[in-house]
Amino acid sequence: MAIASITERLEILADAAKYDASCASSGTAKRHSRDGKGIGSTQGMGICHAYAPDGRCISLLKVLLTNHCIFDCHYCVNRKSSNVRRARFTPKEVVDLTLSFYRRNYIEGLFLSSGIVKSSSHTMEQMIEVARSLREDHGFRGYIHLKTIPEADPALIEQAGLWADRVSINVELPTDAGLARLAPDKDSQQIEGAIGRIGDAIVEAKDARTRFRHAPRFAPAGQSTQMIVGADDANDSQIIGRANRLYDRYRLRRVYYSAFSPIPDASAVLPLKRPPLMREHRLYQSDWLIRFYGFSVTEVQQAADEGGMLPLDIDPKLAWALRHREDFPVDVNRGSREMLLRVPGLGTRAVDAILRARRHQRLRLDDLGRLTRSVTKLRPFVTTADWRPTLLIDRLDLRHRLAPPRQMELFG
Repeated sequence: MAIASITERLEILADAAKYDASCASSGTAKRHSRDGKGIGSTQGMGICHAYAPDGRCISLLKVLLTNHCIFDCHYCVNRKSSNVRRARFTPKEVVDLTLSFYRRNYIEGLFLSSGIVKSSSHTMEQMIEVARSLREDHGFRGYIHLKTIPEADPALIEQAGLWADRVSINVELPTDAGLARLAPDKDSQQIEGAIGRIGDAIVEAKDARTRFRHAPRFAPAGQSTQMIVGADDANDSQIIGRANRLYDRYRLRRVYYSAFSPIPDASAVLPLKRPPLMREHRLYQSDWLIRFYGFSVTEVQQAADEGGMLPLDIDPKLAWALRHREDFPVDVNRGSREMLLRVPGLGTRAVDAILRARRHQRLRLDDLGRLTRSVTKLRPFVTTADWRPTLLIDRLDLRHRLAPPRQMELFG
């Protein structure tokens, strides 16, 4: 039965978009409409987000152009063999919705993805028309994120970067074998080829802007990707390794992780249960260790067990520290920034505060307590002017003492 109402279609297509986690909006260029030209604005530090109870970002109008799809990816609720209600917007309807929601102060931008209808290139043309119309016809200066389609004509993918602040292409699964088994219509080389072309275009555009002030911007907020966790048998070490290769090769802004969620009429090749949400959280923590704490990929992978899985009861930094007790304790009054960042319980802000404070005085344990949230986790791993952990670092039950109390999952 046809879905006639805009409200009904919005309900369907907004719900179908919830599985895409990569909707952050940081890093774009500053734009505003204070001169009376156009509508909307962005800020250089990104958009202020609101979050749904499940943790998903909802500050953008996050919607699919359509959930019709000619592909049959086993893990996707919108695959062609799935028995779900279908709906479709025209580009003009998405433009009107975006402007209407913006004027009501509901949103500050648009995140647009889509199932594949007719062909990849046809669908990509429709999505580009939404972004073009917002920018050219309505002077929209808010944030736009387009989820591009790697199977589309490369020229169309390049057009997307001219209208959108951020573009993204999902690698879908951590391993080529998993992708071939669960998404037979997709090709990993084609996906990475498209990501690579976008990365090159971003670099070329930035270089052009340094030489020509009016050179067009291309995806100023960069590109991101997403991997589904737990749909195949890839372990955490493999996922961490794949993410790092993507960062190194294509200068991605972010790699997002999305814990597999069982879907209606699921394929028999999929797991019956979703992985713990804590697994997704631990992968994000490992991502932070590599990007902001100076850990190498190999070091983060050393935090995993023999099966390549990160522990769920403790964070990866603590797991690494427990396996490398010979590197501790670290003297907070003498230790390098690199070593202080490896102390469990010390974040980047706390380390910077310690480095500033110790220029003026020798830090004691009480001083450390004022510069950090808690010294309980720090005690075995640091020395101060009045504290030495003696044999605490060698205790066999140290992991048990430091692991937080187990909390049951709300939606377990």
